[in-house]
Amino acid sequence: MRPEILNPLFRPVTSLSGIGPKIGEALRRLLVGGDGPEPRIVDLLFHLPVALIDRRRQPGIAKAAEGSIVTLKVRVDRHAPPPRGNRRIPYRVYAHDDTGEIALTFFHANADWLKKTLPVGDTLYVSGRMDWFNGRPNMVHPDYIVPADDFAALPLIEPIYPMTAGLSRRVLMRAIGEALDDLPDLPEWHDPEIVAANRWPPFAEAMARAHSPEGEADLDPMSTLIREHQRRSAGRARAGDGRLRQTLIAALPFRLTPSQTVALAEIEADLARPERMLRLLQGDVGSGKTVVALLAAANVVEAGGQAAIMAPTELLVRQHARTIAPLADAAGIRAAVLTGREKGRDRETVLAGLADGSIDLLIGTHALFQAGVAFRDLALVVVDEQHRFGVHQRLALTAKGGAADVLVMTATPIPRTLVLTYYGDMDVSRLTDKPAGRQPIETRALPLARLDEVVGRVRAAIAGGAKAYWVCPLVEESEALDLAAAEERAATLTAALGPTVGLVHGRMRGAERDRVMTRFLSGEINVLVATTVIEVGVDVADATIMVIEHAERFGLAQLHQLRGRVGRGTRPSACLLLYKPPLGAVAKRRLAVMRETNDGFRIAEEDLKLRGGGEVLGTRQSGTPGFRVARIDHHGALMEAARDDARRLMETEPDLGGRRGSALRVLLYLFGRDEAIRLLRAG
Repeated sequence: MRPEILNPLFRPVTSLSGIGPKIGEALRRLLVGGDGPEPRIVDLLFHLPVALIDRRRQPGIAKAAEGSIVTLKVRVDRHAPPPRGNRRIPYRVYAHDDTGEIALTFFHANADWLKKTLPVGDTLYVSGRMDWFNGRPNMVHPDYIVPADDFAALPLIEPIYPMTAGLSRRVLMRAIGEALDDLPDLPEWHDPEIVAANRWPPFAEAMARAHSPEGEADLDPMSTLIREHQRRSAGRARAGDGRLRQTLIAALPFRLTPSQTVALAEIEADLARPERMLRLLQGDVGSGKTVVALLAAANVVEAGGQAAIMAPTELLVRQHARTIAPLADAAGIRAAVLTGREKGRDRETVLAGLADGSIDLLIGTHALFQAGVAFRDLALVVVDEQHRFGVHQRLALTAKGGAADVLVMTATPIPRTLVLTYYGDMDVSRLTDKPAGRQPIETRALPLARLDEVVGRVRAAIAGGAKAYWVCPLVEESEALDLAAAEERAATLTAALGPTVGLVHGRMRGAERDRVMTRFLSGEINVLVATTVIEVGVDVADATIMVIEHAERFGLAQLHQLRGRVGRGTRPSACLLLYKPPLGAVAKRRLAVMRETNDGFRIAEEDLKLRGGGEVLGTRQSGTPGFRVARIDHHGALMEAARDDARRLMETEPDLGGRRGSALRVLLYLFGRDEAIRLLRAG
C-alpha cells in the first residue's frame, strides 16, 4: 500500500482550485501526453522550469538593447490616444527617465484603464521587451506596470515552463504554487552524514527552490525534462508516396550528396513511425541542411500535413524563402512567409491559408508561435539554428501541432564526444559532404600592421567582380562598442574604396538590414562591413573574401562559422584573419587550427580541447534519458555516490525494514517504482 503521507501528491490535478475539465485536459497533454492517464499533483511538481525571464536589468531607456527584457523607472509625460474611430492606430503613453524618452504602446487599448494605471506626472516602474521603432525606444504592452512605491510587487525573476495550447502561464504557476503549499514533510531517505556534508535541504524545500530559480545557473540540470516530454509523446505515422520528393530532387541544380541521402532516409523512417520524431540534423556550413529540411517537409505534405520552418532572424527567413520558393513551385508545394513584417491583409491571408490548409509550408521567425497563428494540421516543425531560440519558444510552436515531429538543425559542429551528452535523447544525422563544385577556402593569419595590404587585396578583388565581407571585432561584449567599431571601419573603407561599402549590424531593423543585404546580393555594393550578425546562414554565392578583424578575440567555432560565409560558389575564396600581436597560447592555437583545416567537426574537437566542455554549443543542451532531473555530465559524482550508498544499504538493510528503509519506501512510491516494493515483498 502507498504510504498515507503521499496521498496529497497522488490526487488528480483537477482537485486544485481553478482547475476544471478544460484546463485539466490541457495539463494532461502537457504532463503525461494526450493519451496518458489523468495527471497527478506529483506530475505537476516535477514539471520544472526550463528558462527564466530576468527583469533585474535597469539600464535606463537610452541604454536598453533591442529585444532585451528590461525594467525602467519612468515618469509619465503625456497620453496620445488614437484618432476617434481608428482602432488600428495604437494608444501611446510617453514617459521619460534621465537618459531619454520612451513610448509605451498599446493596441486595442482601454483608454480609461490606461489613464488610471498611468497617470500623467506619476513615477512608476514598467517592465517588458524593448523595441527601437524608427530609431526611437518603444515598449509594446509592458508585462508589468507598478507604482514606484510598489517595486517589491514586481517579480524580477520569473520561471518559464514548457507549455501547451489552452493553458496560460499564470494558471500553471498558480497551480504549481498551490501544489507546493500542499507538499508534505517527507521523511529523509538520505544518509544523515551525506545530508550534513552537502548541506542539502529537505525535499519540500528543494522542490520549492527548483520552482524559484534565481539565475540561469539554477536551470542547468532541468533542460532534459523538456525533451523527455517531447520524446515520450505519441506521434502520428506520416508516410508519403514520394511524388513531391522526386519532383523536388529532379528540380535541384545538383545531385544530393551521400550524407544528404542517408539523412533523408533516416528522417523518412522516423516520420513513418507512430512515435514522435525528435532528430538533430547536424551539418557544417554549406552542407545542404535546407534542402534536407524541404524534402522532409515534402514527405509530410504528401501525407496530408503541414510543415513549418522556423529561423531566428528575418534575414535568414527571407534567404530560406528565396532558396525554397522555386523548388516548392516546381513541386506544387504551397509555401508562405510569416515574420513581424507581414501586416494587415498580407498577414490575414497567410493566417487563413494556414487554418484552412491551403498553405502547405510556412517559413518564419518567432512570429510562428504567436497567438492567432493556427494550423489545420501541423505535422513537422523544423527549427533552424535551434540554440538561438528559447526552449519555451520551440515548445510553443510544437504545441500548435497535436503530435508534430521535430527536426532541429545546427551549423555548429558538435564534437562526437559531446553528442551523447548534449543530445542524448535525440537521434542524430550528420551531413559530412560538401556539394559538388565547392572550393576549399584559403585561410591566412596576418598582423593588423598589414591592414593596408589587406585593403589593397580587397580593392583588387572587387575590381575583378568579387564581393567581400569585413567583420569587425567583438569589443568587451558591448553591442554599442561593437557598432562603433563597425561604423568606424565602414567609414575608413569607404574613403579607401569609394561608395561600394555597406554596413549591417544587430541594432538595425530587419527591413533596413534586408535592404543592405539586397544591395550586396545584387552587386550595388561589393563590400559588406558587419558585426557578427552575418555569422549564421547568410548565403551570397559570389562573396569570395572574408576579413575578420581582431580574430584573436573570437572563439574557434565562431571563426569557422564566419569563414563559412565565403566559399559557397565555384570560385576560389580566402579568409584573412587579422590579429593584434602578441598572441597568447590559446589564441595562437586557434588561428593555427583555422589555417590547418576547413573540417568543422575537427575544429569542434579542437575547440573542446581548448575551451573544455563548458559552452561549446553556445547554449545549455543536455539531458540524460531515464531520469526526472539528473544529468550525467552535471551529476556524475552524485550518481556514483548514490549507487555506492544503495549497495551499502542493501547489504545492511535488504528488506528496507529500518528507519531509512521506511523512508526509502516512500521514495520508491513517490517516483512510481511500486514494482520494486512488490519485489521486496516477494523476497
